[in-house]
Amino acid sequence: MLDTREDQQQQGAQGRGVEERPKSRIPGFYRMTLQKRLELLVDQGVLNEQDAALLRTTEGGLDPETANQMVENTIGVLGLPLGLGLNFVINGRDYLVPMAVEEPSIIAAVSHVAKIVRGAGGFEASCDGSTMIGQVQVVGCPDFEAAQQAVNEAKEEIIRAGDDLHPKMVERGGGVKDVQTRLLDKGDYRRMLVVHILVDTCDAMGANMVNTVAEGVAPMIEELTGGRVFLRILSNLADQRKVRASCRVPFEQLEWKSYSGREVAEGIQLASEFAEADPYRATTHNKGIMNGISSVGVATGNDWRALEAGAHAYCARDGEYGPMATWRVEDDALVGTLEIPMAVGTVGGPIRLHPTVQLAHKILRVDGAEELAEVMGAVGLAQNMGALKALATEGIQRGHMSLHARAVAATAGAEGPEVETVVQQLIDEDEVKVHRARQILEEIRSSD
Repeated sequence: MLDTREDQQQQGAQGRGVEERPKSRIPGFYRMTLQKRLELLVDQGVLNEQDAALLRTTEGGLDPETANQMVENTIGVLGLPLGLGLNFVINGRDYLVPMAVEEPSIIAAVSHVAKIVRGAGGFEASCDGSTMIGQVQVVGCPDFEAAQQAVNEAKEEIIRAGDDLHPKMVERGGGVKDVQTRLLDKGDYRRMLVVHILVDTCDAMGANMVNTVAEGVAPMIEELTGGRVFLRILSNLADQRKVRASCRVPFEQLEWKSYSGREVAEGIQLASEFAEADPYRATTHNKGIMNGISSVGVATGNDWRALEAGAHAYCARDGEYGPMATWRVEDDALVGTLEIPMAVGTVGGPIRLHPTVQLAHKILRVDGAEELAEVMGAVGLAQNMGALKALATEGIQRGHMSLHARAVAATAGAEGPEVETVVQQLIDEDEVKVHRARQILEEIRSSD
C-alpha cells in the first residue's frame, strides 16, 4: 500500500510538470548534527555545496549592507533558527517545509503530525486564487445612492484604467478583475462609499501593486461620485484569497501510548468544540495554528503580520470570534478542516534580496503563490492537531518538556554529552529551571 502511495505521489509531481521531488520522510533527522543534516541534504540534491556554505554562516546569509537596503535605520541582523518541517505529503506531493521560529517544539510537533497524516494518505489543500482587495474610501457625496450607481455603471472603465497602471501584470494573466461597492452608514459614523478594486496579483503578495491601482483610479472615482476620495489602500482581509486544508486520519493511526485512537480522536474533537464555543479558547487555538503558518511565512520572506491580521479578522467575520480549524469524529476516523485567507507571494519583497529566503524557496519547491498557500494551510492544520493531541493526552507542558529542557540546559552552558545528562535530570526532578540546570552542570564537571 505504501509503495502504491509513493507511486501516486511521483505521478502527481510529474503531472504538474515539476522535477522529481526529494522525499520529506527523513528518519532520525533530529538526532543528526547540523553538519550531518546539511551533508544529507546535499547528497539528496536538495541543496548544493554553495547553499550549505550559506547556511553555515553566522549571519544566516544576510549581510548588514543588504539588510540596510531592506529597512531604515539598520544597525545589524537578528537571526532566527531555520528548521525543516518533515514528512509532509500535500495533494500527493512530498514537501520539505522551511520554518523560521524561536519557540521550542513547533517544528517537532508539526513533523510528528505530518508523519501520522502521511500514513493516512496526506493532506488535501486548495486555494481560491490570488485576488487582493484595494479599498477606495469616498466621503461627502451629494447623493450616495447615485454615486454608488455611477461607479457600478463605470466598472469596465475603471478596470481598464487599473490595468493600464500595470500592463506587465495583465500580460502574466493578472490585473483588475472586478469592481464592487459598499455603502457604510453605521451609528454615529459619517456616511461613506467604499469601492473595492479586486486585483489578481498572480505570484506576488501584491500590496504595493494594489495600492498603486487604488491610488491610480481614485481621481476617476472622485469624478464619478462627486465626493472626496480619502483613503486608498489594500485590505489585509484577503477573503478572495482563501486556502482550505483537510485531512482524514483513521483511529489506528492515532493510538498514542496508553490512549486508544478513538480516545485521542474524541479528545481532539472535544478540544475543537471548546474553541468553537468560547473566544478565549479560540484565541489560543488559533495562535497555535499561526505558530506554523507564520514560521513558514518568515522563512519564505512573506508578511506574517498581514497573514495574522487577515486570518484573525476572518475568524470574526460573523460577529463572534471562532477557530480557524475544526475537528470531528466521522465513522472510524478523525477529520480536520481549516479555512483562512492566505495572501502570500513567491516573487517580490524580501525574496529578491535575502539569500536565505531564496534558499528556503529552493528547498520548498513550490510552483507559485497558490501552491505556497496550500502548503502553509496544511502546516497550520498539522500544528493545530499537534497541540490538540498533546492537550487531549499527556498535556501540553509534559509534551513540550524535553524540548524545553534542552533549551534550558543550553542556556545554562551545557555542551556536547552534558546536554543529555542535564536534560534527563531536569525532567526526572520535574524542575526545568536554569538555576537548577547550572547546579547539575557544576556537579557533573566537579565529578570529572
